[in-house]
Amino acid sequence: MAYREILLKRKVNTQSQIPGMKKNSIRNILFFLLFINHPAQAQSVDNSYDVVIYGATSAGVIAAVAAKQNGASVMLLSPEKHVGGLTTSGLGWTDIGNQDRHKTIGGLTLDFFHRIRNHYQNAYTWKEEAFADYQEKAGNSIYKITDSMMWTFEPHAAEKVFNDLITENKIPLKTDQWLDRKHGVKKINGNIVSITMLNGNTYRGKVFIDATYEGDLMAAAGVSYTTGREANSQYDETINGIETALATKNNLPRGIDPYVQKGDPSSGLLPGIRRDAGGKDGEGDKKIQAYCYRVCLTDVPANRIMVAKPANYQKRDFELIVRAAQKGVQTFWKLSPLPNRKTDSNNDGGVSTDYIGMDYSYPEASYALRRKMDEEHAYWTKGLIWTVQHDPGIPAEVRKKYASWGLHKDEFKDNGHMPYKLYVREARRMVSDFVMSENYLKGDKAVPESIAMGNYNMDSHNVQRYVTPDGDVQDEGDVEIGVKPPYGISYRAIVPKRNECSNLLVPVCLSASHVAYGSIRMEPVFMMLGQSSGIAAAFAVRQKKKVQDISYAELQKKLVNSGMVLRF
Repeated sequence: MAYREILLKRKVNTQSQIPGMKKNSIRNILFFLLFINHPAQAQSVDNSYDVVIYGATSAGVIAAVAAKQNGASVMLLSPEKHVGGLTTSGLGWTDIGNQDRHKTIGGLTLDFFHRIRNHYQNAYTWKEEAFADYQEKAGNSIYKITDSMMWTFEPHAAEKVFNDLITENKIPLKTDQWLDRKHGVKKINGNIVSITMLNGNTYRGKVFIDATYEGDLMAAAGVSYTTGREANSQYDETINGIETALATKNNLPRGIDPYVQKGDPSSGLLPGIRRDAGGKDGEGDKKIQAYCYRVCLTDVPANRIMVAKPANYQKRDFELIVRAAQKGVQTFWKLSPLPNRKTDSNNDGGVSTDYIGMDYSYPEASYALRRKMDEEHAYWTKGLIWTVQHDPGIPAEVRKKYASWGLHKDEFKDNGHMPYKLYVREARRMVSDFVMSENYLKGDKAVPESIAMGNYNMDSHNVQRYVTPDGDVQDEGDVEIGVKPPYGISYRAIVPKRNECSNLLVPVCLSASHVAYGSIRMEPVFMMLGQSSGIAAAFAVRQKKKVQDISYAELQKKLVNSGMVLRF
């Protein structure tokens, strides 16, 4: 920032700052400084790029690499201090669908998994077990380790691969960059000209990419979006909206009393339980599927930190866990094996790591409120682990099953060994001229202009807990409906409406219904969409076109030549 700009911003009275100096002298000095202050002018040039990516998630990193490899100058901005999003925050048990469907993964995303495999070829990476022992765990499942690919990894290994990609491609990265969501987006004639961070840094670009999980840049740019669940009628779907009838998996056993004092409605409901489902099946609402932390656990004593009872622990908050265990529930989180006797511990069952119903305001929340909600989710996670391991109301065999597991000393060292990022499964979703819906995923409608492929179940985690008409408590919102065969994801779903913004691409919070997004939202798919958006951004810059106007035929050719899979 130039000296004059600093003075103006601070509204400095120069005469009061420099006693005895005449007004004309001050003016002359300022005039002189405007001409000699070339570093400030150079900074202005340095902060202008062809492509500016906000959000260093897995999609953001891959988008930056793809744009750079296609001739664009790039700036990668990360609110967080660590890159990679959920891929480096505990989600090491990759969601790839069944054994054949990994064949839909291509391009830089496939290279990521090649690099993971190469990382684990080094003997020094195996500290707690031998490679052969871990390979035996994978067996012939979809996570089978091949000569060229490995689908499971420790968080720090994934972060190393992403950092290597950033370094090798000489991508400028700025961390701790938080978008000024109220005043930080400058637009002229439908184009984003610049974005400004809360620290005052401004970055100018020709094309912007919002690669955040929350869609903050998209929203601040005035692009249409939605949150929650659409009614089935909106896009002619069958499994969107409220779905109590589908609650057959990842639910609580019947007969659990929902009240603080069993059998006494006047005592109030246990925390997180609603009085009813809020509407009829198929109706829409603004509720969000549950978030969680994908904690990395280990049973190796030398590298283990047992989870302590949270300082603000309230037994009432975790009473539902005890009641579920007493009804026969024996599984409270997954122990999916990662290398070196670590786990990717995800939600499993009706009461688990998902903090159901506690994230509804997250998409629109301020940064401060989001941090508070992060802390509340961490409280639930640690309280869950401690309760299952120590509460005398938990049957002995269940306590024994989980007794040996604790946080790993070597992961997330600067964050209390908890993942850097909360698993924001779904936040804002763009509403463009084209919306990916259930019908495209099921193959009932042809997908135009495919730029990547999805293959996972239409998968929504539970959205709420409620009291049934029978008077017990149940979860609602879990949907796990398969897709066959794998489907394409349209380029039109990552570009906004033409009249809203013509130089923004949105590969993560793309235009999709709630139930369709449940399948698309897998990290490898985000990475592939990131590559497609990076290439498309470079095309738009080079051709001086709106992102809505670039040639799909040319983009398709480039994607295929880059190793992307667009048809199964």
